[in-house]
Amino acid sequence: MMKNEILKILEKDSRYTIEQIATMLGATEEEVAAAIKELEEEKIILGYRTLINWERTDKGDITAIITISITPQRGDGYDKVAERIYKYPQVKAVTLMSGSFDLLVSVEGKTLQEVAMFVSEKLAPMEGVISTNTHFTLKTYKKENVIFTDKEVDSREVITL
Repeated sequence: MMKNEILKILEKDSRYTIEQIATMLGATEEEVAAAIKELEEEKIILGYRTLINWERTDKGDITAIITISITPQRGDGYDKVAERIYKYPQVKAVTLMSGSFDLLVSVEGKTLQEVAMFVSEKLAPMEGVISTNTHFTLKTYKKENVIFTDKEVDSREVITL
């Protein structure tokens, strides 16, 4: 049970120290450190990341979401095609989905053309791929439960008649 609580705390903010987590849970630092070590060894905690709003920087990369319909491979299902796709460095995420397509793929590139060429030269002709549909990300409003937009505060006085 403590492991699940630790996961919830770290998912919300991975900057918490072992001491802070122990205080929150009423546990010892040794218990928390041991639990975190087990979670890492069990590959439940896979890493610690910082969520960045790249739209506020000058990085300027393009993100695309590509839906892919594939033919499952005999004996491997969707796994072999997904593995071939996620090995490309441009690919940031691959998810098996239910519904009208099979894989949801997130890709980053420097330009629209770079992403389009990656899809047309690497993904679309791949064995097992039936079709692709590319959607370019225009703006991120919320990600990983963090709101990215600042609401503009209208400081004008309301006038009623």
